[in-house]
Amino acid sequence: MTAGSGEPILTIRDAALRRGDRELWSGLDLDVHAGELIAVLGPSGSGKTTLLRAILGLDDLSSGSIRVLRNEVRGRGSRRIGYIPQSRPLPRDTALRGRDLVTLGVDGHRFGLPIPRRGDRARVDELIDAVGARAFADRPVGQLSGGEQQRLRAGQALADDPRLLLCDEPLTSLDLANQQAVIGLIDRHRREKDAAVLLVTHDINPLLGKVDRILYIANGRFTLGTPKEVLRSDVLTALYGAHVFVLRAGDRLVVVGAPDAEASHHHHDEVHE
Repeated sequence: MTAGSGEPILTIRDAALRRGDRELWSGLDLDVHAGELIAVLGPSGSGKTTLLRAILGLDDLSSGSIRVLRNEVRGRGSRRIGYIPQSRPLPRDTALRGRDLVTLGVDGHRFGLPIPRRGDRARVDELIDAVGARAFADRPVGQLSGGEQQRLRAGQALADDPRLLLCDEPLTSLDLANQQAVIGLIDRHRREKDAAVLLVTHDINPLLGKVDRILYIANGRFTLGTPKEVLRSDVLTALYGAHVFVLRAGDRLVVVGAPDAEASHHHHDEVHE
């Protein structure tokens, strides 16, 4: 199956989100197919994280519906959905080893029992190797770098081979090497498991060689399309209702004039203004 073909893994229909008397967005229809990576962009407060929380069943939409693998989202959580949160350092005194963090994803409800099942231990070791964490898996997690912690969070999220992977700013505060490592883990999972990925980010720079489509939310509106279709001066100007310029600077795209938008976007192909 190729990305964008077959029955969608995630289906959102006529979705709207309000906060108080403010409508963040409405009329959102979105299908995310197996093997597809969609990046969600937009300024702070535009409802990107809340969209992920609604898919996870943690927040309610104002209207509309969400289905994952044809089942309507109800209640909290689903083992068919993996979630990688923002990279926020855990406290130094966190009473967990690196492998314990991954174990929470393998069998969280039995976490803490003194004798874990042999199959669980084998799966944890497999995930630790998959995310390149063998060298620090037995160290206290609070003493690990942000990049090391984020690799372990990725292992936790991938524990059940989720068909849908949600990522909320997974590259924040990571250096370039760890950004590329985490992107590689996400990309490998979607290719090997034919999974769908919805990834919220302020900085599209590291992703545009891999992303299929962009959902850009701003000013109570949104646009959806390929990077070439969305990252254009005329498209973003219409979206923001203000003059926005998309400029090429070497191998980077620089967005100028977008309120509270990331300063630069990276793209390997030509962008036609």
